[in-house]
Amino acid sequence: MDQLWAPWRLAYVAAPKAEPKPPADDCFICRGVASSDDRANLLVYRTELSVVVLNRFPYNNGHLLVAPKAHRGRPDGLSEAELLDLQLVLRQMIGVLERRMTPDGFNVGLNLGAAAGAGLPGHLHWHVVPRWNGDTNFMPVFTDTKVMAQSLDALWELLTAELRSG
Repeated sequence: MDQLWAPWRLAYVAAPKAEPKPPADDCFICRGVASSDDRANLLVYRTELSVVVLNRFPYNNGHLLVAPKAHRGRPDGLSEAELLDLQLVLRQMIGVLERRMTPDGFNVGLNLGAAAGAGLPGHLHWHVVPRWNGDTNFMPVFTDTKVMAQSLDALWELLTAELRSG
Protein backbone atom coordinates (compact mmCIF):
# COMPACT_ATOMS: atom_id res chain seq x y z
CA MET A 1 0.00 0.00 0.00
CA ASP A 2 1.31 3.44 -0.90
CA GLN A 3 1.30 6.24 1.66
CA LEU A 4 0.29 9.79 0.86
CA TRP A 5 1.75 12.25 3.35
CA ALA A 6 -0.59 15.14 4.12
CA PRO A 7 0.78 16.94 7.19
CA TRP A 8 -1.57 19.91 6.68
CA ARG A 9 -4.43 17.58 7.74
CA LEU A 10 -3.04 17.30 11.28
CA ALA A 11 -4.72 20.56 12.34
CA TYR A 12 -8.10 19.03 11.46
CA VAL A 13 -7.41 15.58 12.88
CA ALA A 14 -5.89 16.82 16.15
CA ALA A 15 -8.44 19.56 16.85
CA PRO A 16 -10.65 18.76 19.88
CA LYS A 17 -14.16 17.74 18.94
CA ALA A 18 -17.22 17.48 21.12
CA GLU A 19 -18.62 13.98 20.83
CA PRO A 20 -22.40 13.80 21.08
CA LYS A 21 -23.43 12.01 24.24
CA PRO A 22 -26.91 10.57 24.47
CA PRO A 23 -28.59 11.25 27.80
CA ALA A 24 -28.52 8.37 30.26
CA ASP A 25 -32.25 7.75 29.77
CA ASP A 26 -31.52 6.90 26.10
CA CYS A 27 -28.89 4.37 27.18
CA PHE A 28 -29.96 0.71 27.07
CA ILE A 29 -27.32 -0.18 29.67
CA CYS A 30 -28.59 2.46 32.13
CA ARG A 31 -32.20 1.38 31.51
CA GLY A 32 -31.20 -2.22 32.28
CA VAL A 33 -29.30 -1.22 35.42
CA ALA A 34 -32.31 0.80 36.67
CA SER A 35 -34.76 -2.03 35.98
CA SER A 36 -35.39 -5.03 38.22
CA ASP A 37 -36.22 -7.23 35.21
CA ASP A 38 -32.78 -8.56 34.31
CA ARG A 39 -34.14 -11.16 31.90
CA ALA A 40 -36.05 -8.61 29.78
CA ASN A 41 -32.95 -6.41 29.68
CA LEU A 42 -30.60 -9.36 29.02
CA LEU A 43 -28.53 -8.58 32.14
CA VAL A 44 -26.79 -11.75 33.27
CA TYR A 45 -24.68 -10.43 36.13
CA ARG A 46 -24.34 -7.44 38.45
CA THR A 47 -21.70 -6.40 40.93
CA GLU A 48 -21.73 -3.27 43.05
CA LEU A 49 -19.99 -1.35 40.23
CA SER A 50 -20.39 -3.36 37.01
CA VAL A 51 -22.96 -5.12 34.89
CA VAL A 52 -22.83 -7.83 32.20
CA VAL A 53 -25.32 -7.66 29.33
CA LEU A 54 -25.92 -9.98 26.38
CA ASN A 55 -25.35 -8.22 23.08
CA ARG A 56 -28.72 -8.06 21.25
CA PHE A 57 -26.84 -8.03 17.94
CA PRO A 58 -24.03 -10.53 18.63
CA TYR A 59 -21.01 -11.07 16.42
CA ASN A 60 -20.89 -14.66 17.67
CA ASN A 61 -22.67 -16.93 20.16
CA GLY A 62 -21.93 -15.83 23.72
CA HIS A 63 -21.13 -12.18 22.86
CA LEU A 64 -21.22 -10.20 26.12
CA LEU A 65 -20.90 -6.54 27.07
CA VAL A 66 -19.16 -5.71 30.36
CA ALA A 67 -19.91 -2.17 31.50
CA PRO A 68 -19.71 0.07 34.55
CA LYS A 69 -23.08 0.64 36.18
CA ALA A 70 -22.40 4.37 36.09
CA HIS A 71 -22.92 6.17 32.77
CA ARG A 72 -19.30 6.91 31.86
CA GLY A 73 -18.05 7.55 28.34
CA ARG A 74 -14.29 7.40 28.88
CA PRO A 75 -11.90 5.23 30.91
CA ASP A 76 -10.47 8.33 32.60
CA GLY A 77 -13.95 8.95 34.02
CA LEU A 78 -13.78 5.70 35.99
CA SER A 79 -12.61 5.46 39.57
CA GLU A 80 -9.86 2.97 40.37
CA ALA A 81 -12.45 0.79 42.09
CA GLU A 82 -14.68 0.80 38.98
CA LEU A 83 -11.77 0.00 36.69
CA LEU A 84 -10.58 -2.87 38.89
CA ASP A 85 -14.11 -4.27 39.20
CA LEU A 86 -14.58 -4.19 35.41
CA GLN A 87 -11.35 -6.10 34.86
CA LEU A 88 -12.25 -8.68 37.49
CA VAL A 89 -15.69 -9.14 35.91
CA LEU A 90 -14.09 -9.51 32.46
CA ARG A 91 -11.85 -12.24 33.85
CA GLN A 92 -14.78 -13.95 35.56
CA MET A 93 -16.99 -13.89 32.44
CA ILE A 94 -14.21 -15.33 30.26
CA GLY A 95 -13.98 -18.19 32.77
CA VAL A 96 -17.75 -18.74 32.69
CA LEU A 97 -17.79 -18.79 28.89
CA GLU A 98 -14.82 -21.20 28.82
CA ARG A 99 -16.57 -23.62 31.18
CA ARG A 100 -20.00 -23.49 29.56
CA MET A 101 -19.25 -22.93 25.85
CA THR A 102 -15.64 -24.19 25.43
CA PRO A 103 -14.47 -21.62 22.87
CA ASP A 104 -10.99 -21.83 21.35
CA GLY A 105 -10.28 -18.14 22.01
CA PHE A 106 -11.79 -14.70 22.58
CA ASN A 107 -11.88 -11.23 21.12
CA VAL A 108 -12.02 -8.75 24.01
CA GLY A 109 -12.13 -5.07 23.21
CA LEU A 110 -13.38 -1.57 23.84
CA ASN A 111 -14.52 0.75 21.06
CA LEU A 112 -13.79 4.20 22.45
CA GLY A 113 -15.79 6.86 20.61
CA ALA A 114 -18.17 6.76 17.65
CA ALA A 115 -15.29 7.03 15.15
CA ALA A 116 -13.85 3.82 16.63
CA GLY A 117 -17.14 1.98 16.18
CA ALA A 118 -18.80 2.54 19.56
CA GLY A 119 -22.52 2.10 19.01
CA LEU A 120 -23.16 3.60 22.45
CA PRO A 121 -20.33 6.12 22.86
CA GLY A 122 -21.71 7.62 26.09
CA HIS A 123 -21.48 4.39 28.12
CA LEU A 124 -18.24 2.42 28.11
CA HIS A 125 -18.57 -1.29 27.50
CA TRP A 126 -16.07 -4.00 26.74
CA HIS A 127 -17.03 -6.66 24.21
CA VAL A 128 -16.25 -10.28 25.06
CA VAL A 129 -16.71 -12.43 21.95
CA PRO A 130 -16.04 -16.18 22.16
CA ARG A 131 -14.36 -17.63 19.06
CA TRP A 132 -14.07 -21.17 17.77
CA ASN A 133 -11.68 -22.54 15.19
CA GLY A 134 -13.68 -22.56 11.97
CA ASP A 135 -16.46 -20.30 13.29
CA THR A 136 -16.52 -18.49 9.99
CA ASN A 137 -18.12 -20.15 7.00
CA PHE A 138 -19.53 -19.38 3.57
CA MET A 139 -22.81 -17.82 4.82
CA PRO A 140 -21.44 -14.28 5.45
CA VAL A 141 -19.49 -14.36 2.18
CA PHE A 142 -22.27 -15.52 -0.12
CA THR A 143 -25.42 -14.33 1.65
CA ASP A 144 -24.26 -11.54 3.99
CA THR A 145 -25.83 -13.59 6.80
CA LYS A 146 -24.35 -14.75 10.10
CA VAL A 147 -25.79 -17.98 11.52
CA MET A 148 -26.36 -17.83 15.28
CA ALA A 149 -26.80 -21.31 16.78
CA GLN A 150 -28.18 -20.22 20.16
CA SER A 151 -31.04 -17.91 21.14
CA LEU A 152 -30.39 -15.01 23.52
CA ASP A 153 -32.93 -16.53 25.92
CA ALA A 154 -31.08 -19.88 25.98
CA LEU A 155 -27.75 -18.07 26.49
CA TRP A 156 -29.23 -15.99 29.33
CA GLU A 157 -30.41 -19.22 31.04
CA LEU A 158 -27.03 -20.91 30.58
CA LEU A 159 -24.97 -18.02 31.95
CA THR A 160 -27.24 -17.10 34.86
CA ALA A 161 -27.40 -20.76 35.94
CA GLU A 162 -23.58 -20.95 35.90
CA LEU A 163 -23.22 -17.67 37.81
CA ARG A 164 -25.76 -18.78 40.45
CA SER A 165 -23.95 -22.11 40.96
CA GLY A 166 -20.47 -20.58 41.17
